[in-house]
Amino acid sequence: MKKSISIITAAVLAAAALTACGGSKPAETTAAASEAATTSAGEAAAESTEAAPAELKEIVVGASPAPHAEILEAAAPVLEAMGYKLVVKEYTDYVQPNLALDGGDLDANYFQHLPYLEQFNEENNTKLVSAGAIHYEPFGIYAGKTASLADLADGAKVAVPNDATNEARALLLLEAQGLIKLTDGVGLNATKNDVVENTKNLDILEIEAAQVPRSLQDVDIAVINGNYAIEAGLKVSDALSVEASDSEAATTYGNVVAVQEGKENDEATKALIEALTSDEVKSFIETTYEGAVVPLF
Repeated sequence: MKKSISIITAAVLAAAALTACGGSKPAETTAAASEAATTSAGEAAAESTEAAPAELKEIVVGASPAPHAEILEAAAPVLEAMGYKLVVKEYTDYVQPNLALDGGDLDANYFQHLPYLEQFNEENNTKLVSAGAIHYEPFGIYAGKTASLADLADGAKVAVPNDATNEARALLLLEAQGLIKLTDGVGLNATKNDVVENTKNLDILEIEAAQVPRSLQDVDIAVINGNYAIEAGLKVSDALSVEASDSEAATTYGNVVAVQEGKENDEATKALIEALTSDEVKSFIETTYEGAVVPLF
């Protein structure tokens, strides 16, 4: 009897051992699946990291509202495709964007022509340089109280910008219309004091450039910078006279992107110039401004 009990007990223990061995297989399968899942997740994470776009580098550019800030916005998608995020800071005068650039608050600015930039450097002991010319804005003579140049009365009031480079440009345009005569050879250095003939005794009023359009109601005619004419809603087609495309002014007064000296060949600067001289921006300028802004590329 004891022998039978022993045999039965042994059989039970053997069965239990077999059951235990059989149960180990699902455990092994679960571990393998877990390892595979971990590996798969790791690979997916790696692929996700590789697919994530690189962070855009920021370029901060100062500009006058029109047309410069508008042109920059047109260039923004081109810059983004090149890995840069464009931030535009708008200024309504010709001094602060250069001071901000010189002080390092901007990476570049885009609002001025080269003669003005050079004059600013000389007067303010700054070292800002052109990284490239983008467009030209023809100056125009616009009607105020008097509807045409032929109707200008003796002593008529004429508003011109008061900064040296733009005043010379305005005076040259008045001279081209036979309204005044300047000292021979004075060219782009002309000032009001260089007027040697003024048969109509025009009263030439020197006014801060941004304020000239607002003076139209108080003067007979005004010579206005292209960007301020655009901001005031004036069209080149409405001007009484416009600078000739082959004039000295047209070849001299291209609007430039300015940067701190030594940064004109930085990768960010090169990218900005490339975007601003792209086919997309050229098309935008030509279709938007109807001759008030002329691409130089």
